[in-house]
Amino acid sequence: MLKMSSNSYEVSIPMSKKLNGIPETTSKDLQTLTEGAVLSFHNICYRVKVKTGFLLCRKTIEKEILANINGVMKPGLNAILGPTGGGKSSLLDILAARKDPHGLSGDVLINGAPRPANFKCNSGYVVQDDVVMGTLTVRENLQFSAALRLPTTMTSYEKNERINKVIQELGLDKVADSKVGTQFIRGVSGGERKRTSIAMELITDPSILFLDEPTTGLDSSTANAVLLLLKRIWNSSTGIPSRPPVLFVVMLSKANLTSHPRMSGSRMSKQGRTIIFSIHQPRYSIFKLFDSLTLLASGRLMFHGPAQEALGYFGAIGFRCEPYNNPADFFLDIINGDSSAVVLNREDIGDEANETEEPSKKDTPLIEKLAEFYVNSSFFKETKVELDKFSGDQRRKKLPSYKEVTYATSFCHQLKWISRRSFKNLLGNPQASIAQLIVTVFLGLVIGAIFYDLKNDPAGIQNRAGVLFFLTTNQCFSSVSAVELLVVEKKLFIHEYISGYYRVSSYFFGKLLSDLLPMRMLPSIIFTCITYFLLGLKPKVEAFFIMMLTLMMVAYSASSMALAIAAGQSVVSIATLLMTISFVFMMIFSGLLVNLKTVVPWLSWLQYLSIPRYGYAALQHNEFLGQNFCPGLNVTTNNTCSYAICTGEEFLTNQGIDISPWGLWKNHVALACMIVIFLTIAYLKLLFLKKFS
Repeated sequence: MLKMSSNSYEVSIPMSKKLNGIPETTSKDLQTLTEGAVLSFHNICYRVKVKTGFLLCRKTIEKEILANINGVMKPGLNAILGPTGGGKSSLLDILAARKDPHGLSGDVLINGAPRPANFKCNSGYVVQDDVVMGTLTVRENLQFSAALRLPTTMTSYEKNERINKVIQELGLDKVADSKVGTQFIRGVSGGERKRTSIAMELITDPSILFLDEPTTGLDSSTANAVLLLLKRIWNSSTGIPSRPPVLFVVMLSKANLTSHPRMSGSRMSKQGRTIIFSIHQPRYSIFKLFDSLTLLASGRLMFHGPAQEALGYFGAIGFRCEPYNNPADFFLDIINGDSSAVVLNREDIGDEANETEEPSKKDTPLIEKLAEFYVNSSFFKETKVELDKFSGDQRRKKLPSYKEVTYATSFCHQLKWISRRSFKNLLGNPQASIAQLIVTVFLGLVIGAIFYDLKNDPAGIQNRAGVLFFLTTNQCFSSVSAVELLVVEKKLFIHEYISGYYRVSSYFFGKLLSDLLPMRMLPSIIFTCITYFLLGLKPKVEAFFIMMLTLMMVAYSASSMALAIAAGQSVVSIATLLMTISFVFMMIFSGLLVNLKTVVPWLSWLQYLSIPRYGYAALQHNEFLGQNFCPGLNVTTNNTCSYAICTGEEFLTNQGIDISPWGLWKNHVALACMIVIFLTIAYLKLLFLKKFS
């Protein structure tokens, strides 16, 4: 019996019926699912501080996201439904331990015990926007997940067997060796991409699987297929054969309730995977798959209990679902206050109840009324009894505290796999790798043609200074593309780090070894080999390799600066803009546009922050030292033209460059220090990046 009570009326409704000998699933049936992973949440409250206004007039207000949310999630499909902004994703993230703990209160228990610190690593979480490496195949993505999340005690054969089993269960056999796809590469379909994201989490065979709106971006047919897949996953984990559930429909008169299809109680099991997901507006074929339903609106709990008993619950309080109406749409209409199914003036309950209702109650917002009705319902009382039982178990169970997340693999193992995946991504992304090398070759040939065969005359001084300045600034601006290294994969990094794939240090050094180093080294080598001989620079072996080293150091310094700026950014354009502005100011103090000796003292310190300045000074020192630009003039005996620059030493001295050997190598030392400083900043920004929603 469902009993609904209020200040003015009480309604009792029989909830357990039988049609043609087929029993329905009631709340007591669901209570038998206690041997699997049961997640309970007690008095969950969540508040955030929001800043409003402009600059000096800004003030901070506290916004309530969730208020006193209680419930139990048992093995099966547990849906969290509600309108946009109702708190669905917030509740899901709190249950999955992925929400910022500031402003959060309440308890979340697993089988009556507190969650361990590494619960995020042991459970599965599928984010709303699929975060898989698009340049890799479905199988390669699963191999990456298995290599980093499964223990090293498992052999490669066992891991491959697990991968093949997951591929087969999720119906990915035909696309297992196809690339997932990017905006430049055509890949698998949207449904197959979503199944790949689910497969990444099922590799560890978690007892609890969270999904944030798994039907987002999918058409109704594909969305239905994804939910059927989740139902099949639960069935396979319980050992129940995947056959169509026994369904029935009962249409009752106005005085009775409307019953919709539900799964037969005989199909319920005491074992299985707990699947918890938020969903916005499912169609009916999806809704009938739900085992448990949680309705949220404005952070308040409207209903929590067996999904197929929700219609009866709302019918008891005066909301009747019309025939052929989708229950999910019906619930959202009720919450939003625009349902045509609302029984005006509660005719079913009686006009006298409305006349005796207090005026203050009539003015109460609908959401608060619905929340109050639920608190007074038998569903809430039954849930409260279960929660009290779990709270008692918590007092008896004492788990050891985990101070830090434990990883399944070592640092070196993680570094190897991250480097391997990054290198595959580089090769599978031709517009970022091959195209850059082609542009480098083309630009080198163009520069070689323009400055071809430099002469040792006064014009040669200007041409050398100009081409060396261009080579330096080109290395800087070419390194702006390094901002994409951390920005584009930010969501992927946050998801994988929280899920326990790898440490921050493993990811950072893996990206440096496999992506940053080769993509800055190869262009510098190619550029030097092409331009050095076409330009006819100093014909000495050591000068050639010093120029190559200098260009590489400039590229690494600029790329390190790009990483330091881009780390933590979400938009590539903002990081690129900051990089461009910084390089423009650095270019002014490089030594060509203005003689650094003439800069006023209170601004001259800026030259020591300029990457092009160190690279340009090193290239000039390497090229001009020992050169004679007045071959017909004996500078040792004839000094009639004191203002003419005839030797490289005179030019360097005029530019304020130290002509001693230390005058060359101090620039490389400065660039090396800048590389270390910028990479340290980038690493610290990644380490302290806000990784919770």
